[in-house]
Amino acid sequence: MRATWKGAISFGLVTIPVQLFTATEEHDIPLRQVHEKDASRVRLRRVCEAEDVEIPYQEITKGYEAPDGSMIMLSDEDLADLPLPSKKLIDVLAFVDAGSIDPLMFSKAYYVGTSDKAAAKPYALLREALTESGQIAVTKIAIRSRESLAVLRVHEDTLVLQTCLWPDEVRPAAGITPEGDVTIRPQELQMAKSLMEMLSQDFDISALHDDYQEALQQVIEARLQGIEPPHEEAAAPTGGKVIDLMAALENSVRAARESRGETGPGAETAQVHELPVRTAAGKSPAKRATKTASKSAASKTTAKSETPARKTTGSAASKSAAAPKDTGGKKTTAKKATAKPTAKSTAKSTAKKAASKTASKVAASKTTTARKTTQKRASA
Repeated sequence: MRATWKGAISFGLVTIPVQLFTATEEHDIPLRQVHEKDASRVRLRRVCEAEDVEIPYQEITKGYEAPDGSMIMLSDEDLADLPLPSKKLIDVLAFVDAGSIDPLMFSKAYYVGTSDKAAAKPYALLREALTESGQIAVTKIAIRSRESLAVLRVHEDTLVLQTCLWPDEVRPAAGITPEGDVTIRPQELQMAKSLMEMLSQDFDISALHDDYQEALQQVIEARLQGIEPPHEEAAAPTGGKVIDLMAALENSVRAARESRGETGPGAETAQVHELPVRTAAGKSPAKRATKTASKSAASKTTAKSETPARKTTGSAASKSAAAPKDTGGKKTTAKKATAKPTAKSTAKSTAKKAASKTASKVAASKTTTARKTTQKRASA
């Protein structure tokens, strides 16, 4: 890896000779600009306006156009000899907490390596001090023909210089956020946190890759083979439904659980009851189903509560009932019911059976008492 900058880190009276190495790279499939008619290359040429001829790159320098239209020439030597203290020096201005710099300001990253063996100890000292304190160093550096704000931080036992935008280069966000007061219910916030937990479990950022580059490569290979390239599948129609935010969060949590293989009763501990999905007309089938189920449960409870009272009434009536009459040996055949017994009919049948059983017991008891009385009189 070739160094892109050489200089020194300076904090206080400590100087560390270092060199910078580009820490990042982008992987792009190179696409050329071509003429649509004949697929020939379209090239950009440097043409002098005064002479109308193409000139070589070696004859090109930089210039500044003054307000009056005149051009001020600036050579490479002028730019190299700028009176900047940060030209070959990474000057540490202060040490601040790592979270005090907004990531929006971060730009390009460089690995910081030593340029000689004598720098090993002060390099390790600065690295350990940053690690123990949890702080980063705010610096300034002149690199690539401009001075930049930068920070020094630790990444896997290596110092990293991260160039930053100047504070006045970050645009304000005024007028972008939604206007008006938005009410967030506690249930929605809790469900959002649950979804965040589910999506964060076992997350490995190193497993991510550029899907766009893969899709572009598939299209290129299909064109090379003379076949139709793959296309994006059409999105499924929503059907005009307006999905409740809470229902969308619950469905997201459920989908995340299912993708992780967490199904069954144990996977529903953190789940709140699902809210109804409202249709465009505003009607909720789930509410109607809940109301019907509630009525059914209420009718069953009423039937159960009525059963003891019926039993008591039947028992009282059985005391005054006479013994069953003799039908002359003829059996009475009951008609078979053609409909399924309801809760009410079942309760009546139970009461009748209880009354008949109680009446039999009372009759048997009276017969026994009469026999005992007759025996006593006969013995007397």
